Amino acid sequence: MSAGPATINTADDVRLSSPSALAYLPWLWSRVLFPAGDLKPERPKFRDVAWLIIIPAALLYPCLSFWLFEPDEGRYAQIPREMLQQGDWIVPVLQGEPYLDKPPLFYWLVMASYRVFGAHDWSARLVPAVAIHLSVVLTYFLGCRVLGRSAALWGAGILALAPGFVSIGRLLVIDGVLTLCVLASFAAAAEAICGEKLRYAWWSLSAVACGLGVLTKGPVALILCAIPLAAHQWLTGGSRLIGRRAWIFYAAITLCVALPWYILVCLSRPEFAGYFLWRHNIVRFLTPFDHQQPIWFYLPLLLLGLLPASILLPGLIRFLLSTARSASDSRPRMLGLLLIAGLWPVLFFTLSGSKLPTYILPAFPPLALVLGYFLSMKSWRTTWPVKLGGIGMLLFLALLHFAAVPFYAWFHSPMSEEQLVRQYCADRDVPVVCYPRGCDSVAFYLGRSDFKSYRSKETADMLAYLEQQKRVVVLFTHRHSPDFLRTVLPPHLTLGELVPVSRSWARTFKTEYCYMGIVEKKAQDTMVSAR
Repeated sequence: MSAGPATINTADDVRLSSPSALAYLPWLWSRVLFPAGDLKPERPKFRDVAWLIIIPAALLYPCLSFWLFEPDEGRYAQIPREMLQQGDWIVPVLQGEPYLDKPPLFYWLVMASYRVFGAHDWSARLVPAVAIHLSVVLTYFLGCRVLGRSAALWGAGILALAPGFVSIGRLLVIDGVLTLCVLASFAAAAEAICGEKLRYAWWSLSAVACGLGVLTKGPVALILCAIPLAAHQWLTGGSRLIGRRAWIFYAAITLCVALPWYILVCLSRPEFAGYFLWRHNIVRFLTPFDHQQPIWFYLPLLLLGLLPASILLPGLIRFLLSTARSASDSRPRMLGLLLIAGLWPVLFFTLSGSKLPTYILPAFPPLALVLGYFLSMKSWRTTWPVKLGGIGMLLFLALLHFAAVPFYAWFHSPMSEEQLVRQYCADRDVPVVCYPRGCDSVAFYLGRSDFKSYRSKETADMLAYLEQQKRVVVLFTHRHSPDFLRTVLPPHLTLGELVPVSRSWARTFKTEYCYMGIVEKKAQDTMVSAR
């Protein structure tokens, strides 16, 4: 371990220059919490990389073909299929209408997968699965660079067996690709600042990865990438290494990567700027309009998602706060950067009123490395309890991926009664309405792009649409919706016999995707006789 450069002369200097508690933090961080210098980089081992390729591959790729979950997976499979069908790589489209909630990089990758393998659920899920797999391998390489090979292997192993990462991240959601972009940006930046001078080649690569993240999920990628670096720079007094000019250079490259698409989509759809940049980033954070959860929402998710390694957290906290010389000399500067990078996404999305479990996926790789570093220093790391814990989690994940998740998807999917769904919804001449929530997975499997979706608050709009049609198939996505619709249908419209879209034994437990029905206009003579 080499001694790191002193970043603050003395604690007295801090107190003299500014008596505030905030000014005391850099001294506390650099001299007490993480006083050790950078560790010597170690070369990765081929055997380690081979294991990190084989084990995640066995858990990820053979079990991607199961029914799409609603609403996210159905939507994110359908949008690239429609974009590819229309040949439009600029404006995302869902059910024939512009879908401006997210940028397009994730859609582009799924479109590329469709081009190669065809439009299937497994080919769509291949994109996040590859992103999660690459994140595991990249975590190992980052660990070798900043914490040593042993810590890197343990950290990547923890990540590869973390159910909150490999099980959730492999689903068809955007956050797996965002995690890879953020991790790549962070890894390149860590390489750029490991030295006496900023290495601009790696700094540029970090900015490119950040720009790809902005193309994946918007400005939140820049927040997740840049804030930990800026915070660590302030806490360690590294302003001479990353100056204002370097940050301007970073921002310029990020904009060069992401801005062209944003300009093109705003030219094509001027409402995008207000809808996405303002409503889905600023308003959604400050005054959330969906996915509202309590402030403690992510704590149990993080603890469960990092199992079995989360049982190490009490020991890790004691190690980080220990004032013993042996402990403080074992806490290198880059361990502090990894801790910031892992805790910042959790803190950021905790402050947001809009929360989903997948939002904190970018926190898992750096936190896994911190846990891996702690575990690598323990003599009992190679004992049988640790090995049995890893083997047990591997078997649990195999059971989860190959059996439990496919069964759960089948249980909740309307396509579990595929023959009935095709009988009612496959005819393109008959409109299909989803109520009170969209059901894009059915459209995806049927190859249709013309479903109409109405929420409960849009019932009046749906009734106006039904008035214009002779015959409409309604796919009810809640068990009580048919009864409500019958109470508001005008006399000349009738809802025919309902057909369950689930197995009889499952209807007791399911509240969604329960029925299909046909709304038709009554014959004229029937209406006259009724009068």
